[in-house]
Amino acid sequence: MKILLALGLNLLLTTRALAGPPFLTDDPEPTDYQHWENYLYATGNHQGGAYTLSGPAVGINYGVLPDTQLSASTGLTSVGGGGQPAASGLGDTQLSVKYRFLHETNGWLDAAIFPAVNLPTGDAARGLGNGRAWFQLPLWLQKDFGAWTTYGGGGLALNSAPGQRNYPFGGWLLQRDFSGRFSLGGEVFAQARNSDGDNGFVVLNFGGSCRLNENFSLLASAGHSIAGEEQTIWFFALEWQY
Repeated sequence: MKILLALGLNLLLTTRALAGPPFLTDDPEPTDYQHWENYLYATGNHQGGAYTLSGPAVGINYGVLPDTQLSASTGLTSVGGGGQPAASGLGDTQLSVKYRFLHETNGWLDAAIFPAVNLPTGDAARGLGNGRAWFQLPLWLQKDFGAWTTYGGGGLALNSAPGQRNYPFGGWLLQRDFSGRFSLGGEVFAQARNSDGDNGFVVLNFGGSCRLNENFSLLASAGHSIAGEEQTIWFFALEWQY
């Protein structure tokens, strides 16, 4: 069963409103110590005539220790098109931990590892999940230049489900902040083939965020592949910080 892109890209839901979401590329900044970040979100991936939708879904981040963030995300998933029967139900669930081991001081970049396990809570027989637990092992880097931020990195996904493959992934992003309320950015994100029947792809993606008040923000992005397998993706979320 093909890996559901909307579930595999839950790396989006693990960082601050002005970094990480709404992009595929993540950043190394964990949630602040003893603070929460909650997301109510939806994502979509259209590949030829087939589609995968994730939402409504929730993502939760907590700064459990200085430089350490715990994350969990899950939600409803819908698939169909491309000769695949339409189905909806609970998708897979991701648990992850982000640990920043370098800070951007004295010429160093911010750097963090962000291992994740994706649990097979979705029904693989209906196309709603992977069928087995699989893992993501990325490294993310970041550098700030005034109102500009650039970050990126990549890693390896490990998947032993029938028909699936281990594959590398990575991306890089440039983003600008406007008065602490708005941000806009663009990224290039690439992934190698993740199953026996698929090819890899490179996506160009643009998005941003709007801070509504001290606690709430809106985030959105959309993109399309520029090489490899055709992909059209989008993301929308309401974030609540406290």
